[in-house]
Amino acid sequence: MKRFFMLRDSLAAAANKSLLLASLWAIATGPAFANGLSDLENFIKTVKTARTDFTQVVTSPAKEGQPPRSKMSTGSFEFSRPGRFKFVYKKPFEQTLVADGKTVWLYDLDLNQVTARKQAAVLGSTPAALLASATDMRALEADFVLLADGAANGLEWVHATPKAKDSSLQSVRVGFAVGNLSVLEILDSFGQKSTLSFSHFKPNVPLDSGTFQFTPPAGADIIRQ
Repeated sequence: MKRFFMLRDSLAAAANKSLLLASLWAIATGPAFANGLSDLENFIKTVKTARTDFTQVVTSPAKEGQPPRSKMSTGSFEFSRPGRFKFVYKKPFEQTLVADGKTVWLYDLDLNQVTARKQAAVLGSTPAALLASATDMRALEADFVLLADGAANGLEWVHATPKAKDSSLQSVRVGFAVGNLSVLEILDSFGQKSTLSFSHFKPNVPLDSGTFQFTPPAGADIIRQ
């Protein structure tokens, strides 16, 4: 009889341990422990369109005897996956950047100048590919080395390094807050850092078909590259 109680207690202890391990596994793989890569994958899979405001801070590296220089701009950003997006810079200078699926248009209001480039040639290893162009992680991994970059400042981060040796970028970091796009950090090959902080992010909003169409204004200088 004593052996029976010992066996029963051992089985009960084992069962409790299994339940504990199962609970810990459920917690560890649940949303609270999701890393930046899973947030990025979910973002690509589920967010097909979006509209958001942004603040961009561009910081140039310090020169000898001078501190780093920063400048700030604000605007709005919209995209429709795959490959259509629109940045509208409102302050301090008005500029519009539109990708219509074939061409990337940059319009500078002050210069009254439009620059047009073939989209296929410029978007592969760019931050826009992370946000709006890719349809799955495999497509991104063709152009970037992607790594989970831990949690900081309440965000889960992804670190992306372009595979192209001639890329103008050193790296890109994307931060997600509870799965929502929050911050984009871009470090270029000259050491200049651009940080875009997004607000009022609205996923999967209906966007008019003309949102990503661009017609150069009459009289504007057009440069095709």
